[in-house]
Amino acid sequence: MDLTLLYRGPLASCDYDCPYCPFAKRRDSPETLRADRAALERFTGWAAGQDGDRLRILFTPWGEGLVRSWYRRAMVELSRLPHVERVAIQTNLSCRTAWLDDADLGSLALWCTYHPGQTPYDRFLGKALDLAARGVRFSVGVVGLPEHHAEALRLREALPDHVYLWVNAAEGRMYPDAEAAAWTGIDPLFPYSRHPHRSAGLPCRTGESVVSVDGAGTVRRCHFVPAELGNLYDGSYRAALRPRACPLAVCDCHIGYVHLETLPLYDVFAGGVLERIPAGRPGSTGA
Repeated sequence: MDLTLLYRGPLASCDYDCPYCPFAKRRDSPETLRADRAALERFTGWAAGQDGDRLRILFTPWGEGLVRSWYRRAMVELSRLPHVERVAIQTNLSCRTAWLDDADLGSLALWCTYHPGQTPYDRFLGKALDLAARGVRFSVGVVGLPEHHAEALRLREALPDHVYLWVNAAEGRMYPDAEAAAWTGIDPLFPYSRHPHRSAGLPCRTGESVVSVDGAGTVRRCHFVPAELGNLYDGSYRAALRPRACPLAVCDCHIGYVHLETLPLYDVFAGGVLERIPAGRPGSTGA
């Protein structure tokens, strides 16, 4: 089986206080942290045992995972499995980077978000340049708010040319043409994020070659459709995998609409779908 898994466990705590995020500065109880660690270790163990499959794994925690040792350890362990083609995680890059020395950088990648006002610019840029020097595959992005534009432009100019800087449209925000053009000047792919994508009845890879998994092992087609397909650990999800049309009216999140078959994004991001790195950039496996 050739399968992409989007994993999201119980972790919801974050060390940042972004006004546009409902999980900002949230603290998980010790019990929740223990449960999250156990769930992640169970998932990692399951993945290690699937050596007859080809896996791609993206961790999409509500909170910040890499400040927790068990996420760093999982990334390292999974990166070293020959049947794991890619393991990636969404992160604010607040963690130290020395742990990457133990990983296989041929399969590990990072999806990094810069949050102006939450971390000094120079600190974030320093971390990004450190990743580049280490040879880590990563993308960097920002939320497209007016107050972020100058910082995003500054960051684009400072990053190496091969590092893709993406811009996410802010949730619920309408972008007049002039504003959209300014963001497109930084991220040529911003037009894909500008408007939600109509998805009702359209074919999507989720539920067939892409699934969402929670801490209990419950498998769904994606994070945004609650219907259950089965459980990862008893294998019941496998019989439910098949081509499916999207049941929702629109899809407005990149980790969802990137899998719509009506969009060309698997070609745009060939070799870098999980870490959001377009094909054809220096160092891209899709080049």
